[in-house]
Amino acid sequence: MRLSLRHLLLVVAGLTAGACQNNTVSNGTGTLPPPQNLSYELDPSGDPVQPTGIRLAWDDVQSSDLASYRVYSRGSTSGSFLLRGETTSNTFHDNGVPHLQYYVTAVDVGGGESNRSNVVTVNEYLQIGAPPSLTGITLDSAIHLDWPDTPDLARFKWYRVYSSDYNLPQNACVNWALEGTTVSHEFLAAQLANGVTRCFGVSAVDTLGYESLWSPIWSDTPRPDARNVLVWAYDVQPLQSGFRFWDDLNGNGYGDAGELGLVQDGNRTDIDFRIERDVNDTLWIVPVFSGTSVLSYGPTAALTDIDLAPTSGYSRQRAKMLPGYGYVFEIVEGQDVRYGALRVTHAGTQYAIFDWSFQTDRGNLELAPRAGLATAPAVTGGRVAASR
Repeated sequence: MRLSLRHLLLVVAGLTAGACQNNTVSNGTGTLPPPQNLSYELDPSGDPVQPTGIRLAWDDVQSSDLASYRVYSRGSTSGSFLLRGETTSNTFHDNGVPHLQYYVTAVDVGGGESNRSNVVTVNEYLQIGAPPSLTGITLDSAIHLDWPDTPDLARFKWYRVYSSDYNLPQNACVNWALEGTTVSHEFLAAQLANGVTRCFGVSAVDTLGYESLWSPIWSDTPRPDARNVLVWAYDVQPLQSGFRFWDDLNGNGYGDAGELGLVQDGNRTDIDFRIERDVNDTLWIVPVFSGTSVLSYGPTAALTDIDLAPTSGYSRQRAKMLPGYGYVFEIVEGQDVRYGALRVTHAGTQYAIFDWSFQTDRGNLELAPRAGLATAPAVTGGRVAASR
């Protein structure tokens, strides 16, 4: 990696201070052959121009006269090679921003030193290409990330996935850290808090440890969901005909277990809706809570097809339940607005089965994957409605 002037000055200062021992290289006075096939691998840091270190490796010299190996390096092509360290192993780890060039010699038991190995050059122009885009699918306590492969697959080794907190007042991603690594072009970030926005970025690393620039940043907010919930028609099983997306019993605003996706008594006034059937045995979604309204989203292949909740078009009128159709709910409680969704997998004559999702973050329209760069969740003012 070609060091900037600032880094070169630091190298020179370090050498002056004795960071590298100021020894000159011998001219092959020992009895051993030089080490062969010196290679290296960088330690990625998240910053492609500042790896955290370099690991050197070479073929072991097979001789009973071998005492040690000496590693030499320099920070520029015009500088002198100086002793970086000595080891009895055929590997060497150098912490910090690597020098520009390295080579190794073998030392025999009498102190004689071999000719040098091949010289390796840390070349920033070998940096691998970044993933060109990044998208996500919003899940319950998790985010599924996906991206196109790096264009440099011939040199590819793995991907590094980074995540950070999202600071709403600053409209910024802060406190970046490594989330994990993968050899696939997808990654599941799990055990996340529902209703809390996270930021993600992905880099590619090649076989020499060169790390690419990051992909575009993706921000996302996990939200609760569930699959295959069965709710009865009111006149068949009234105690199991109502549904409530969220009852924040603990008042922490995150949607704890036991508070979400509740099948309840259809006679309650705090449920979001109940299912009723007409004289033709057709099932209908009937909003109950005064702040809940519904919008038919139309045919959907999966619940995750409902990406963002629409900002208008909701109604307090009942909606006909059709298999394969999606429905979005706007729930206004006091000054808070939240959104839920469901997709009907079965609508018979007595009961319905559906998948559902709910966003606990106030005003956040995210219910599934989004196209393009994600933006910060917008908290909107709600209509005044009765509390429950």
